[in-house]
Amino acid sequence: MSDQELLLSIVRKLVEDDCEKLAWIMEGMDEAEVLNVMKILPHALSAKVVSVLPQNLVATLLIQLPSEFLEKIVGDLDPEKISDIILSLPEELRYDLLEKTPQRKKKLIREMLTFPEDSVGRIMSRDYLAFHVDLKVKDATNKIKAMARRKASFSYAYVVDSGNRLVGVLRMFDLIAAPRDVTLRSIMKEEVYTIDSFSDREDIANDLKIQKYSTAPVVDAQNHLIGIVRAEKLIMEAQEDVAQDIQMMVGVAPEERTFSSIWFSLRRRLPWLHINLVTAFAAAGVVAIFEDLIHQITALAIFLPVVAGQGGNAGAQTLAVVMRGLVMREIPKGRFKGLLMKEAGLGALNGVIIGMVTAVIAWLWKANPFLGIVIGLGMIVNLIAAGLAGATIPIIMKKLGADPAQSSSIILTTITDVVGFFAFLSFAVMFQQFLI
Repeated sequence: MSDQELLLSIVRKLVEDDCEKLAWIMEGMDEAEVLNVMKILPHALSAKVVSVLPQNLVATLLIQLPSEFLEKIVGDLDPEKISDIILSLPEELRYDLLEKTPQRKKKLIREMLTFPEDSVGRIMSRDYLAFHVDLKVKDATNKIKAMARRKASFSYAYVVDSGNRLVGVLRMFDLIAAPRDVTLRSIMKEEVYTIDSFSDREDIANDLKIQKYSTAPVVDAQNHLIGIVRAEKLIMEAQEDVAQDIQMMVGVAPEERTFSSIWFSLRRRLPWLHINLVTAFAAAGVVAIFEDLIHQITALAIFLPVVAGQGGNAGAQTLAVVMRGLVMREIPKGRFKGLLMKEAGLGALNGVIIGMVTAVIAWLWKANPFLGIVIGLGMIVNLIAAGLAGATIPIIMKKLGADPAQSSSIILTTITDVVGFFAFLSFAVMFQQFLI
């Protein structure tokens, strides 16, 4: 057996047995290796592989693969996957992909792309089971048996009227246990939990968690059944959003992967490193103001990274908590002021405790109690500023319509470095006569 045949058999086995493991393996491979694998796979198998890979990775691959590759696999992809890929592609390639899509799927994709980016309508599935309200149980059961032969699997069946408006829901168990000659109207549950197609995904993810539903119907303003959304899909989207937020907080592009090419990573990271360099010089400028003082009292230079480091760590703690609160909708608009007061108070308490510990260490180390007082006071001021900055930065960015995750940590580090250095060295000026 040749190497190519062996590779094909391994990939085919993984597709059949564990698609998630295959996606995990391919995400960890070098981009060039993934491209080589995709080029030798049969198109039917390629479509299955593409369907389990993250859309950002797929978009990166499609840019480099021949155009005929996309044309041959697009017919085997779900409309939801195609719409996700389209949104991840550069503008000039989006139209090309949509034109290569079969006509029967093109309309669905265009409809999905009209929904807001973070709405349920953007990720809902059209793969659901719906019957007319006056259909008899035996006829519905026969249809389900026919679908079972096609390996279709459903937990719920939805009941609609002649206008496709949702009027009820059925569990598979209730349908099987019901008398065969009664209509679905007599056995359906009329109180149905529904989701508006324009609802925010994060809000619905929380609702489904509370309701403990694995699937829920999606309706429009007239209560027409237009799709379903699965809790698993919402969780996957939420996990991807969190991963992107973590990367964006430190100036890394969300589409960058572990084994993205060096040049791709360089293009995405270098601009933010330049911005970080500018902010580092801002902090250095603060230190330069007190250059003569540091020249006289060189011990101050030893404690500068201590003040800056503690401020950065305390601010990062607050930033993580507030970012999670914004994502999970745990911060009502009317409680922003209370949140700021709480974080400022917490920063003050942390500052007093950490400041006292640091003051004692500085006193014992340099045998000067006034040096301990200076660094202790500087620590208190910086930790209060860190708490306020960690809470304020994402809230302000959200109010301005920007992504709260967009390099928040770079802004936070600048604030804690500048405030920490200025406060510490200003107190050193005040106590200068006791430090020399």
